[in-house]
Amino acid sequence: MQKTFQPRLAFFIGILVAAVMPGATVYNESSQGDLSNSGLTPTLLPISLGSNTLTGTTGRDATAGIDRDYFTIVIPTGLQLTSIIEQPGTTVGGATSFIGLQAGSQVTVATNATDATGLLGWFHYGSTPNTDILPLIATPNQGSSGFTPPLGPGTYSFWIQDFNLGVFNYGFNMVLAQTTTPSAAPEPGSDLLAITGLGVVIASAKRARR
Repeated sequence: MQKTFQPRLAFFIGILVAAVMPGATVYNESSQGDLSNSGLTPTLLPISLGSNTLTGTTGRDATAGIDRDYFTIVIPTGLQLTSIIEQPGTTVGGATSFIGLQAGSQVTVATNATDATGLLGWFHYGSTPNTDILPLIATPNQGSSGFTPPLGPGTYSFWIQDFNLGVFNYGFNMVLAQTTTPSAAPEPGSDLLAITGLGVVIASAKRARR
């Protein structure tokens, strides 16, 4: 069944996994306050090597409207985002709990957009704890560009919301690992030096035998 991009309540329908134990909590809305509600000024989260857990709430109030949460992470050189693990306790109001990802320090895609143009990726997450949703976000869909995990060094901004009436909990563990570096290439001319050295050894051995 094809997913539909829904940055707003269904008015715009056109639009393992390794279980990782929760590590350092980089943000908890219940104790640190509401994440930014503006894509132009996301909350900066201090992530680092290992597990980085974010917990918060989203949902829609009949009077106040949708509680959208925006945050930015900076993946340092030498590290990469290998997974985003949905945490136990995540609840949804239906099939329209949304997480989106855009390169850069802002989410500039409009909340009433009819497609995902401008996003690297997005996904409608459900109540499926210990699921790595990064590959699902990475799949191109409805205009998003897509990418191949893991996500390398750079600045990225996220957008989370649930379109249904009520308050719904979410938790995501963003796991950073060291970038795998290829074996060092031989220095220019080193192969020639090795061959030359081997020739000297062989010649010396012949002289010794004579």
